[in-house]
Amino acid sequence: MFTIKRILFLFTITSCFSVFSQDSIAVKSEVNDAIKELKDFVSIPNDALSADDIDDNIFWLKKKFGERGFNSTVLETENLPLFFAALPMEDSKPTMLIYMHLDGQSVDPSKWNQPNPYETVLKKPVEDGYETISFDVLEEGINYDWRLFGRSTSDDKGPIVMFLNAIDLLKKDNKEIPFNIKVILDGEEEKSSKPLPKAVKQYRELLEADFLVINDGPVHPSGDPTVVYGCRGITSLTLTSYGPITPQHSGHYGNYAPNPGFQLAQLLASMKDKEGRVIIPGYYNGITLDDTVQEVLKSVPDSDTEISKKLQFKSAEKVGGFYQEALQYPSLNIRGLGSGWVGKKARTIVPESATAELDLRLVPESDGARLKKLVKDHITKQGFHVLDHIPSKEERMTHDKIITVTEGSVTDAFRTNLDNSYGNFLVETLKASFQKEVVRIRIMGGTVPIAPFINELKIPAFIVPMVNADNNQHSPNENLKIGQLAYGIRAFYNIISTPTN
Repeated sequence: MFTIKRILFLFTITSCFSVFSQDSIAVKSEVNDAIKELKDFVSIPNDALSADDIDDNIFWLKKKFGERGFNSTVLETENLPLFFAALPMEDSKPTMLIYMHLDGQSVDPSKWNQPNPYETVLKKPVEDGYETISFDVLEEGINYDWRLFGRSTSDDKGPIVMFLNAIDLLKKDNKEIPFNIKVILDGEEEKSSKPLPKAVKQYRELLEADFLVINDGPVHPSGDPTVVYGCRGITSLTLTSYGPITPQHSGHYGNYAPNPGFQLAQLLASMKDKEGRVIIPGYYNGITLDDTVQEVLKSVPDSDTEISKKLQFKSAEKVGGFYQEALQYPSLNIRGLGSGWVGKKARTIVPESATAELDLRLVPESDGARLKKLVKDHITKQGFHVLDHIPSKEERMTHDKIITVTEGSVTDAFRTNLDNSYGNFLVETLKASFQKEVVRIRIMGGTVPIAPFINELKIPAFIVPMVNADNNQHSPNENLKIGQLAYGIRAFYNIISTPTN
């Protein structure tokens, strides 16, 4: 726990840390350096589906981390490699393990408002969007509202560059780092990091640490400093129902051949009530939210009204009483639904099949395998014969309602206790650094593949996001606010240079 003396010390270094005063000469130099390095990094394509892309990015990382005094190595896995780097170790220091990822989502250049998503573009906000400006204007001054557009500017190359430039500043200021620093960069995060559990077990000794900091995802939409104590896990199910063996003329066989779309729709409708709650028995078992937890959930500065306006729906589902409370429960989501043809390609047919893609977001109280079993048991109770393969003619002639269920892998949820001492350290450091209350999020809705570190290394983990909430990650026109680039350098600088006791 922090002493008054230490908190005053943090405020002192914050107030004199002129490098992040927007009007200072130093910010022009330091942020400009970071922008140039980020442009260089983004110019290397990093499609998670391309092994060559990942190799090219690792080559760049070896050079850049090496320039900062890190020892680095490539950790081979059953698929694409991981990148590991560490500063020289001292037994007397606690060890901080930092996780980020170097891969990015695939791009469709035709959807971007720039010629090449891997060539960073500088834009300023205007009334109807953003206007491209020359990087030459940065020599005259920097506006923190300007944005850098390009794939992975925010997810996750931006945070990597923030970290590297924070290390530069620490060296320039002759700051002692009171931690052993280890960095693990994932090359398959956008592909669910399937090799990670086995790799963490294999390289357990190398990765040992006292706590884990994940620098992925956006800060709270308020823009305030944010610490996230957990994230939901995920698994998936694909459900396919069957009608006639081939599509049939709806005039000849409508009212006669069973329609798989209606069968599937009725099945899906049986899983939730009219207000969005899963009614499969046992789905929410084990979840309790006491007064202390409710206080933390309600302290997050969300506005349910603003969320509804932004997403343009009148009433939210009633799984929780408000947004943060809803995230404490596992979800059951239809992420895709298809049968026959639609739009201009629509045909007057009875389809041969209908398919629903489901994802199930998990919380620590819910086991993915158990929830999938509950869903499959529910399907059986609705009169379906459940298969794990396409039905044979004999099976089709034996059962009235058949459904094929294909299961996805499970990525576990994690959640660190809200009173953890390392969590308190991160919160107090960010609060002192930015002189703002820190948004504490008990569990976020998305999934980061961190559970293997927690399960194997037995350490607490925290997400300390660095980028703007409206960054369009995974989508066309991904971007990073220049102000967030400065924010991230400052956050890393103070977190890495502040002792925990």
